[in-house]
This record gives sequence, structure tokens and C-alpha cells, in this order.
Amino acid sequence: MINNFIKRAITGVLFVAILVGCILYDAFSFGILFTAISALTIYEFGQLVNMRAEGVKINKTINMLGGAYLFLAIMGFCIDAADSKIFIPYVLLLLYMMISELYLKKENPVLNWAYSMLSQLYIGLPFALLNVLAFHNDPGSEYSSVSYNPILPLSIFIFLWLNDTGAYCIGSLIGKHRLFERISPKKSWEGSIGGGVVAIGVSFILAHYFPFMSMIEWAGLALVVVIFGTWGDLTESLLKRQLHVKDSGTILPGHGGMLDRFDSSLMAIPAADGYLYALTRFTRGILSQSIRTETKYKRSGTSTEVSRPFSHTVNHS
Repeated sequence: MINNFIKRAITGVLFVAILVGCILYDAFSFGILFTAISALTIYEFGQLVNMRAEGVKINKTINMLGGAYLFLAIMGFCIDAADSKIFIPYVLLLLYMMISELYLKKENPVLNWAYSMLSQLYIGLPFALLNVLAFHNDPGSEYSSVSYNPILPLSIFIFLWLNDTGAYCIGSLIGKHRLFERISPKKSWEGSIGGGVVAIGVSFILAHYFPFMSMIEWAGLALVVVIFGTWGDLTESLLKRQLHVKDSGTILPGHGGMLDRFDSSLMAIPAADGYLYALTRFTRGILSQSIRTETKYKRSGTSTEVSRPFSHTVNHS
């Protein structure tokens, strides 16, 4: 018991240190880290379904390379290093996944298609969408420029970690009403609500130190992350129940696999993107008249509007 606790503690500290350090250091370390995480998580998913799903045999290496390439492609697109042509190799890879099953004569090609595409949609795409949170066009620059903002992608993980911690502590103390007993018998409504309150409380602190979004906007982001993070957790629990496994892997001693650590984020990241996109559109709607009036008299080529719809770092001061 003590050895397992020490193992979990060491793994947890190293995991958090590497994740936070790479996100905060610079854009390059962020890209390297999550390219590796995406590839490893997809590879683990492939191992899991190949071993536990009857008749399934997907190409783990091709799926892993697909997830890694998708992350790098969206990163390149977001930093204006490439245009939409960068996605052509990824489309060709998806076509290869489909067409190759015609010739491989495997036991269940339809399930192979399904699980291969699921690995890209369920794992590859959410990790790739972290780039949308991390890179923003600079509206104050005369020329097109992109800045790296580590706070938004980091905040997703902060909210998820605090929600998990708060839900566990509060649920252990006062949890009585099961949240989703069929899939996850230990989760309670009291714990889930308590975890959400903790995450929203911390969002106020982030709003104070990082005022590129208002307090209400930060709280809204925390709420979205908590809700969709819980659904992400439940989704992976359902997957493991269907495959009759306790953990998705063993790569993280005492913590299971990559999917076990990132399950919540796989739904929270796309949801956060959607929330911030909607927030940006709403903000633009309110400010559109004043922006049009101001830009009417500009002749230098500088625009007060951001060229990308996901550039949500609107200054409200």
C-alpha cells in the first residue's frame, strides 16, 4: 500500500511538472510534448482495442502517425507556417486506412475502419485543437503575427485537475447520490458539484492575474471544462467497461495509461474551443458597430478585428 502510494505520488509529480513546464516554456516544447502525447495515446488505444475487442486488428503505427501529423498540421496552420494544403497528406492517410482494408483480408474490416477513425476523432482531433487555444493572431500588429499564449491550454488542465481533486474529496465526505451508477458507480452528484465549485473559484484567481478575459468569461470557461470533462471521463469509463479492462494501459505507474490521464480533456478541449469561439462572435457582435466606425477612418492597413475567428483574447479594458 505504501509503495503504491509513493509510486503514484512520484508519477503524479513528474507528470504535472513535465506538462506544466513544457506548456509554459515555449511553443516548441508545447508542440513536441503534445505531438508525443497524441501519438502515445492513440498507440495505447490501438493496443487496447486489438487485445480486447473481438475481431479487431487496426494498424497502430499508421493511426499513431496520423494523430501526430494532425497535431503538427493544425499547429502549422495556426501559426501561419502553412496554408490549408498542409492537410492533404492527412486526408490521403485516412483514405489509405479505408482502402487498405480491402486488401488485407482481416477478420472484421468494418470494425477496423470504425476504431481507426475513432482514434482520430476521439483522440487525435481534441489534442490537435489545443493549438487553437494556444496560438492567437495579434490584432494590434500592423503585419500578420501570431503569439503563443500558454495560459489558455494550461487552464484547461488546471480546471480538470482541480475538479477531479475537489470531486474526490467532497464526494468521499458527503457523496450520497450517484451521478452515473451504470458506468461509474463511485461518482456522486455532491462530488461533481463540489469539484465544479472549486474549479470556478480558481477561475476568479486566473481572471485576476490574466485579465485578457473577464471574470465571468473565465468562470464560463471553467464551467464548460468541468461539464464536458466529466462527460469525457464517463466516456472512457464506458469504453473500458465494454472492453472489460480496469486501466487503459500501464505506461504511468500507479496511474494507469495515457487515456486514463487525458480522458477528461478529450471532450473538454473541443468544448473550450467552441465556448471561446461563441464568446468571440458574441463580443464582436456587440462591438461591431464601433469597430466599423473606427476602421472606416484607418488608411494604414491596420485592422482592429482579428483575422481568425478563434482569436478570443479580447481586451475588455
